[in-house]
Amino acid sequence: MEEPFVKTEIRKDENIVYKRTCFLVDRPLSYCPGCGHGVVHRMLMETLEEMNIQQQTIGVSPVGCSVLAYDFMNVDMLGAAHGRAPALATAIKRMWPDKFVFTYQGDGDLAAIGTAETIHACNRGENFTIIFINNGIYGMTGGQMAPTTLPGMRSSTSPYGRDVLTMGYPLKITELIAHLPGVNYVTRQAVHTPSHVRKTKKAIRKAFEIQKEKKGITFIEVVSNCNSGWKMTPVQSNKWMEENMFPFYPLGDIKVDGKLVEKKETVEKE
Repeated sequence: MEEPFVKTEIRKDENIVYKRTCFLVDRPLSYCPGCGHGVVHRMLMETLEEMNIQQQTIGVSPVGCSVLAYDFMNVDMLGAAHGRAPALATAIKRMWPDKFVFTYQGDGDLAAIGTAETIHACNRGENFTIIFINNGIYGMTGGQMAPTTLPGMRSSTSPYGRDVLTMGYPLKITELIAHLPGVNYVTRQAVHTPSHVRKTKKAIRKAFEIQKEKKGITFIEVVSNCNSGWKMTPVQSNKWMEENMFPFYPLGDIKVDGKLVEKKETVEKE
């Protein structure tokens, strides 16, 4: 019996537009609907498939929403204590220098409890890749304020908005890392539209190619939404992200081939 509203005759190989990469485990994602994690997982695993390096890759996921990465990525994965993923990745890479190693971390993990591990691994120029998901909030544990929470942005621990006089300023850790001499490539991307997805996948591929050439650490920040933590629908959260997150965390390459990218400022004529 044919399923309602489905034409089974179109289910032919020549009509298939997209297939799930075999590097993603065949199970439903447990992330909130509209979350960017699943898209980044796909981009990362597609890149490994295209480079044919599944057997040579080891991933590290610490605490936070990113801890679930091992449930979905069909590569060897190790779990790290909260914030300690760069330290564990350092040990793995030094034990097996020919392996491709990556960490997959959220903003609370990487830029709060893991600030020291992140900065020192980058400063040493360890030869692995850091993938950093920045949604400006602690998405897994109740929506608390994170180091990346914007000024005036509400959270469960800043219900009236982040007050920089008492709570400090957001930490632009990606820009801080870019100035460290051991870092080869730093970029900030997003995955909320097809064009941004393509740019992010290109950045991931570039990072792993640099790692293959043993040129130092590579750092990819992905600005994402957290519609559940922000108390919005997925569509609303994407729009809010574009209007508020991107001006504060501008997208694009920050450091390429070990050199900071010069940003051209537009000066309005009087």
